[in-house]
Amino acid sequence: MMDGNDIIASESRRGGLSQGWIRISQIYQGLLDKWTPHIKSRWAGSILLIAIFILRIFLKQGWYIITYALGIYHLNLFIAFLTPKIDPAMDFDGEDDNGPALPTRATEEFRPFIRRLPEFKFWLSVTKSTIVGFFCTFIDAFNVPVFWPILVMYFITLFCITMKRQIKHMIKYRYLPFTHNKPKYRTVDSTMTGN
Repeated sequence: MMDGNDIIASESRRGGLSQGWIRISQIYQGLLDKWTPHIKSRWAGSILLIAIFILRIFLKQGWYIITYALGIYHLNLFIAFLTPKIDPAMDFDGEDDNGPALPTRATEEFRPFIRRLPEFKFWLSVTKSTIVGFFCTFIDAFNVPVFWPILVMYFITLFCITMKRQIKHMIKYRYLPFTHNKPKYRTVDSTMTGN
């Protein structure tokens, strides 16, 4: 049976652990906040991680299931990155038979493209998943023997079908997943109109 001192000691250890975890979380969040504006550097680091992962797969000649799963996950992230937050296919207001559309003319209101998965979260998920995949290649239980050319062909087929569907969606609802800035239109000079 625990006495009062044991209970206080265990709560003190629990409090110390939670404070330590909170401090680690704050440091991690601070690092993420510092990396946020450095888009090119972040992506260069992620591409380097992916290259190291692929190099390890080629050198060790194994862990193809991990590579396939990582590729599928990255494909899902990419599709979420290209998809608008509010899907026009699901946002029917009874405008017309083809459904609502994003603005395509100068007279329509400018609405920036808002992604379902923002760029920073896309980068963070790609980086974390690549690191997890890399560490999985050190566990022999994940090295399942498989005929890798079938996985490559299946991934290429899945990629093509998915991208074809996404491009058709973009064409149907007339949107591009990249908004650089608000368009500027020339104003009509009042002296030219005769007023």
